[in-house]
Amino acid sequence: MKTYFYQLADFVGARLQGSEQYQCWYSAEASDFVRFNRSAIRQSGHVRQAALTLHLIDGRRHGSATAALAGHLEADSATIEQLLVTLRAQLPDLPEDPHLLVATEVHSTEFIEPSRLPDAAVIVDQVLRAAKGVDLVGILAMGPMMRGFANAAGQRNWHQSATFNLGWSLYQSRDKAVKCAYAGSDWSSLEFAAKMQEATAQLAMLRRTPVTVKPGAYRAFLTPTALQEIIGMFNWDGLSEKSLRTHQSSLRRMRDDGVRLNPAITLCEDTLGGVAPGFGADGFIKPPRIALIEQGVLTGSMISPRSAMEYGLANNGAGSSEAMVSMDLAGGTLPMANALAELGTGIFVSNLWYLNFSDRASCRITGMTRFATFWVEEGEIKAPLNVMRFDESVFRLLGDKLLALTTERELLIDSDSWGERANGSARLPGALVKDFMFVL
Repeated sequence: MKTYFYQLADFVGARLQGSEQYQCWYSAEASDFVRFNRSAIRQSGHVRQAALTLHLIDGRRHGSATAALAGHLEADSATIEQLLVTLRAQLPDLPEDPHLLVATEVHSTEFIEPSRLPDAAVIVDQVLRAAKGVDLVGILAMGPMMRGFANAAGQRNWHQSATFNLGWSLYQSRDKAVKCAYAGSDWSSLEFAAKMQEATAQLAMLRRTPVTVKPGAYRAFLTPTALQEIIGMFNWDGLSEKSLRTHQSSLRRMRDDGVRLNPAITLCEDTLGGVAPGFGADGFIKPPRIALIEQGVLTGSMISPRSAMEYGLANNGAGSSEAMVSMDLAGGTLPMANALAELGTGIFVSNLWYLNFSDRASCRITGMTRFATFWVEEGEIKAPLNVMRFDESVFRLLGDKLLALTTERELLIDSDSWGERANGSARLPGALVKDFMFVL
């Protein structure tokens, strides 16, 4: 696929006119999808697809268009030729863009990671055997993903890796279920079995009579999955340089007023350890690591080429949304095996959902507990907890209310497959907090 993409890029370059420049973004995958319901295969398939986004630039006027590729040079050449004709006709009617920043220095890269995944049938067989006696529903997505960039200056970038993402729930009744995820580049039968064993044990606890506690502040343990929902809210313009400068960021008080989080919080964009490529759709190379919050202090931001041009900064390869795509939150000192004991009496939160800002300026977030959330007494799970709503300032939750982060961290890969499989990822620990505010 790499050679084919480069052929297409050369085809575009040979058809430029006058002062035109081009950028090409290539996105492809060869994915197996298997959907499970009631512990049986309900749907399976294989998707092989590729798409090319052509960005035509002439001076400060530019436009882009995307087309699916057939994989045959004659057919795809005709498609690209038509894209060029269409974009060329549109450019004179488009306004000049004062914030356009084009990569002019050539930084070609190539990353090809051979797949270490077993055949999909091997994973499916293990899932079905482990699901005997329980009601399992979920989806498996796996296979190689390719991303490429090319421009008129001769820059060529290629990224190819293979991952799997298995998300499943063990259903009990009504709104009670245990939700799990396992993702990465190396499938481990032992690790999957351990996750299933833990989920099955929690499923048995869901059979107990659920309890409701009064609204108030409780000691709580957030699993990495639950914590990701909270940290993920930073991607709602929180760490965007544009939003920080226009005072729309939920974290703006960290820059403007010197607000700090707990010193245990160190957050970065870990391109080297993530799944996404080390280059962006504009051709700019991403640093291996972008420090964002160091020991509770806001030290950086996600800076797109447009923001860099507008504010006279150096961009760090961020996309147009200026969001993290390879999130990494440093671990702490609490062994995961001791989480319940350290929690003592309180709430064990497996999942959160329906999160939104209740007060963006104060970074206050509201949301609901979901799935296997339990009431714990003296380090022992007593009963499932009925759904509750929380409302909490992240400045405090990850500030003075944070007691500990777990030593172990979990890799969570974005399960979105709308149009194509996503390659965003997050590596996070669990968190022990005090006075977590539940309001309903």
